[in-house]
Amino acid sequence: MAEHLSQSELDYPFKLLEYFNGFRVSKVIFSACELGVFDLLLKAQEPISAQHVAQELSCSEDGMERLMDALVGIEILEVETKDGTALYSSSDVANLYLAKGSGKSLHDMIIYQSQTIYPLWNNMADAVREGKNQNEKTFGLPSEDIFKALYRSEEEMLKFMGLMNSSWVLDGHDIVTAFNLSGFQKIVDLGGCTGALAREMAKAWPSSSVTVLDLPQVVEAAQKHFPQEDDAVEFQSGDFFSDEIPPADLYVLARIIHDWPEEKCVTLLKKIHGSCRPGGGVLLVEALLFENRRGPVTAQIFSLNMLVQTEGRERPPSEYTRILEKTGFHNVQVCRTGKCYDTILATR
Repeated sequence: MAEHLSQSELDYPFKLLEYFNGFRVSKVIFSACELGVFDLLLKAQEPISAQHVAQELSCSEDGMERLMDALVGIEILEVETKDGTALYSSSDVANLYLAKGSGKSLHDMIIYQSQTIYPLWNNMADAVREGKNQNEKTFGLPSEDIFKALYRSEEEMLKFMGLMNSSWVLDGHDIVTAFNLSGFQKIVDLGGCTGALAREMAKAWPSSSVTVLDLPQVVEAAQKHFPQEDDAVEFQSGDFFSDEIPPADLYVLARIIHDWPEEKCVTLLKKIHGSCRPGGGVLLVEALLFENRRGPVTAQIFSLNMLVQTEGRERPPSEYTRILEKTGFHNVQVCRTGKCYDTILATR
């Protein structure tokens, strides 16, 4: 039962209004990223005026000043007044996570959220009514083929790959060290995209060899647009649904199982079980719901995103355990990392 609201909360619904305006706050940050505000401020290395930013980015002075003041209001930017002129600078958080030049930049994630996820969520009510994704209505693409939606153009594919690459900036180390994986000599990251999580795996467990298996166009783009010097990760082209899966001691499925309905997950996991070496296992990386599905809020929001964009859903640990055991895996262990994504390890 919900707690009783105070009279002040009943008289003025502060929390509801905060939620109503949530999408506007997101768009303030998204727009600043798309326009290049944070990159310019990082490059300047000193406080600068909204007029200067507007001139550099070919924007209106009035619009830029309003945008930057809103960024100050949500504590993303800082401002000081000198000789009657407002001078803006980035906060440490903005420099670290919002500027493209930072090693921990989430810029690509933000661009994907703004340009792809945001339009899809405009059709959330229809997704709930129909119980299916909105790729056809949003992008004019078949709802049953999510890869055609994800990779509908090279530009869109690169945006998606940037999203996946950014995802492991915050969570990658916690994910690959959640369990002791030193006993797995050959690790294959199925659908590993740019190899960002695989590189974290290789750094954490240097005695293991790590391979990324992904679609040919993804592998080509990863090696062209996301190259790494002295890369400890190998890439192999293939479709893990239709092609043979290379033998390995451990298979990593990071943000893969949540894309699909259970029957397709079972088919894939049975195939992996057949390729897995004796004593090997599978590591699932997903945002885990509580068993009663009443949280965490992040996982609930992600599950709605699976509804509007894919054919899948987020699940609680017991559901993953049941699916894994159904496909021949056992000794299922669950680790909640405290970040957006959690891990489940099961052995053959």
